[in-house]
Amino acid sequence: MDWHQFVGLHNRREFLRGVAGGFGLFALFDLLARDGLAAPGAGVNPLAPKAPHFAPKAKHVIYMFMEGGPSQYELFDPKPALERYDGESLPEELTRDLKLAFIKPTAKVMASRYKFRKYGQSGMELSELLPHLGSVADEITLIRSMHTDAFNHHPGQLLLFTGSIQFGRPTLGAWVMYGLGSESENLPGFVVLPSGKGTSGGTTNFSSGFLPSHYQGTILRAQGDPILYLSNPEGVSRDNQKLTLELVNDLNRLRQAETGDMEIASRIASYELAFRMQMEAPDLVDFSDESPETLEMYGFNSDNKHRREYARNCLLARRMVERGVRFVLMMDASWDDHTELNKKLPGRVHDIDQPTAALIKDLKQRGLLDETLVIWGGEFGRTPMVEIRNPRDASNAGRDHHPGAYSMWMAGGGIRGGYVHGETDELCLKVVKDPVHVHDLNATILHCLGFDHTRLTYRHMGRDFRLTDVHGNVIEALLA
Repeated sequence: MDWHQFVGLHNRREFLRGVAGGFGLFALFDLLARDGLAAPGAGVNPLAPKAPHFAPKAKHVIYMFMEGGPSQYELFDPKPALERYDGESLPEELTRDLKLAFIKPTAKVMASRYKFRKYGQSGMELSELLPHLGSVADEITLIRSMHTDAFNHHPGQLLLFTGSIQFGRPTLGAWVMYGLGSESENLPGFVVLPSGKGTSGGTTNFSSGFLPSHYQGTILRAQGDPILYLSNPEGVSRDNQKLTLELVNDLNRLRQAETGDMEIASRIASYELAFRMQMEAPDLVDFSDESPETLEMYGFNSDNKHRREYARNCLLARRMVERGVRFVLMMDASWDDHTELNKKLPGRVHDIDQPTAALIKDLKQRGLLDETLVIWGGEFGRTPMVEIRNPRDASNAGRDHHPGAYSMWMAGGGIRGGYVHGETDELCLKVVKDPVHVHDLNATILHCLGFDHTRLTYRHMGRDFRLTDVHGNVIEALLA
């Protein structure tokens, strides 16, 4: 009999009368929960670590989400054929099935102006804009055959993170928390680190959906208190706060014993975690214990605001993994270069290149890369055809959304290093070898964490839901 069945047989009066020790049972459940031996209920930590389906390669995830869709042509997938078609419209048979957001299929092709170089022992070809990432090329798997179903930002982000373009589904981070719990008692298990202008998907990229709310992501801010309202109001001592918290939690436990409502357990866990975070969070964002060499490696002291912000988030991601945080979602916006691609992209890539590579190197030298899965990419790619929103100014040229073929990369946590997976056609219009759908990507991520994606389910509205819905296959070639 689990906790929900138990509370269904006992109302509050029967429960308190029939159990010797009353609140002592709550303490027992708390001790059992810390060892993973009790189902979630009153007095139980719903975020206690849990065992996956099989031995995992990865224990933590750092997801570096580049909102808006980075251009694969300028960064990851060299296409010399673009130069042959530069300034011309493509034949109709090549563009007939394209899903385009803003331009017409007759738009002219724009060749990339950036050269590609071979990096590492693997000889992986990457853009000249990515020299720092090139220095860790032998640690990453570059997927050139990604594809998705959505060609606008919010649906694309929903599909990437929830497996559906419908609202209300749990996100990848929430599913990971549901399956594994958290190893950190004093920090949230699922943390969100934003940089840039903000994402189209917003909170739906880290929502718990129909899962209990204690699985959703917590935003860590760059300024002020790391988490809103973390500090006590003036005149409220920590001792007074603790007494108030204990009273409120006792009342909440009584109510949960009567109803079995998991949202009450979420509320209790949130209050207690917030109390503990008041001591831990300020230390987390205090970098005085980091060496000058480490800060320099990340580019932490840059004069550029965005570069400094992104570098800070990369370093925070490593520090959180060290403290047991399960899932770190970095959301950097915006890579949606409909205009001025050649003006904006080099600077943005320069901002993220050094800190990203520094994170990989730092994790490896600290022995954390093998147990930390790192993912980098956006919700889709860009078109080979140009988008010009101001015909009188050709310098504002950009690229439209392209869901049919684009690139992402992964590293660490059971992923094969120095490997390029999949191919696209000569114009990167379609995948021609070893396609990877976003459902396949999520199935592979869950596999690295020790889960059969078809068995990680949650019953809601009369049926079992999962992250990959009724789709997805683990891409074995990506695994070490």
